[in-house]
Amino acid sequence: MAGRRGLLRACMKGAALAGAGAGTWAAPGAPRARAAAASGWPARPVRLILPDAPGSGNDTVARLVAPALEAALGQPFVIENRGGAGGRIGVEAAHNAAPDGYSFLLGNAGSNGINAAIYRDLPYDLATAFEPVSLLVQGPNVLVVNRRLLAARDLPALIAALRARPGALNYASGGIGSSAHMSMELFKAEAGLDIVHVPYRGTPAMAQSVIAGDTALMFANLVNVMPYIRRGELAALAVTFLGRSAELPEVPPVADTLPGFETLAWNGILAPRGTPAPIRERLHAALAGLRDSAELRDRVRLLGGELVAGPPEAFGQRIVHDIAQWKALAARAGIQAE
Repeated sequence: MAGRRGLLRACMKGAALAGAGAGTWAAPGAPRARAAAASGWPARPVRLILPDAPGSGNDTVARLVAPALEAALGQPFVIENRGGAGGRIGVEAAHNAAPDGYSFLLGNAGSNGINAAIYRDLPYDLATAFEPVSLLVQGPNVLVVNRRLLAARDLPALIAALRARPGALNYASGGIGSSAHMSMELFKAEAGLDIVHVPYRGTPAMAQSVIAGDTALMFANLVNVMPYIRRGELAALAVTFLGRSAELPEVPPVADTLPGFETLAWNGILAPRGTPAPIRERLHAALAGLRDSAELRDRVRLLGGELVAGPPEAFGQRIVHDIAQWKALAARAGIQAE
């Protein structure tokens, strides 16, 4: 548990730093200048850069939200998929964009959290390169298994079965540094397990490997595997919320067995650093207004997520918390991406 205490101290320190930095969000300037900066925005279409391929969970959320933002702000929000290199290509494109309010990043827990822990050569600091606008959607990861290979019906039984067969079973992930990979490595470290990592290219491939029995289990974003769970192709044993998921209320959290265990899948909108505060504030107000749409909340919930559209300060704290958590794990487990 010493490692967990060190991790918690690092996360608390990071959250405190984020809270201190977030206070600059609403720092008042000259009222006329602030009004002028936002009054004409947006005057043309706005780019929403995604560090993901079409069809990903992040892409699905973007295509739900973009029309609502267009209706609220009067200009199209054009989705630009820039996937590849674990999200680095899209994040770098957004980082290099002019901070004029016409380019934003829809980042996620991997591209804007995990990558800070596993890449040593990032040309930016993910804790400071962007201005958080709003955490948009969050949801748990879920631990799923192939019942033919693992007949355990609950998490304690699964842990016992895995401990009894060290090194004999494989787990799937979407690649080194993916949310699936890091969640399982945290699970292995906390539960004292020896399971072999088999990386795949994305959720569909790794899900099919577990369904076929090539691998025995995996963590995955709930939004990406709900269809397989509903069809009975994968069995869900635990979620990584500290509480239960509204979509899988019968499935307990990992934290019931390993106290304090939590990993979140999330996405949120960030602005290149230097984007005028009045523009960020207007975009945040439009995003916060999305919470009033019962239809949008329900569509996100059916995907396994929760529409948050929360304040930038909380989003900044989430990012710094995750970076601290994953840096601690990467150092502990020797995880590094090339």
